[in-house]
Amino acid sequence: QVQLVESGGGSVQAGGSLRLSCAASGRTFSPYTMGWFRQAPGKDREFVASIRWSGGGTYYADSVKGRFTISRDNAKNTVYLQMNGLKPEDTAVYYCASRIIAGSSFDYWGQGTQVTVSS
Repeated sequence: QVQLVESGGGSVQAGGSLRLSCAASGRTFSPYTMGWFRQAPGKDREFVASIRWSGGGTYYADSVKGRFTISRDNAKNTVYLQMNGLKPEDTAVYYCASRIIAGSSFDYWGQGTQVTVSS
């Protein structure tokens, strides 16, 4: 079993920055991909960014390209999401998730951390 714990959420004004962290623990942690998703009130959960654990290839939703950066620290089993130029529409609960096998669905999810951006 893998446990994912997010941290770093909070409230910020538009244009500000936040850095989210997601620490993994549990059995030997060797995911194929780590990802960040978000869910705003009344909306479906949406993909934000992902990173391959080996090799570090990254992917972003168009809505965050150029503003958000995903990174990982393999030694610490931690993935980060640096969010710059935040907009009110970025307000959501942010979740990290891990995918063990390429092409499969994400297997493990964190509890989420709230990000609120005021105008």
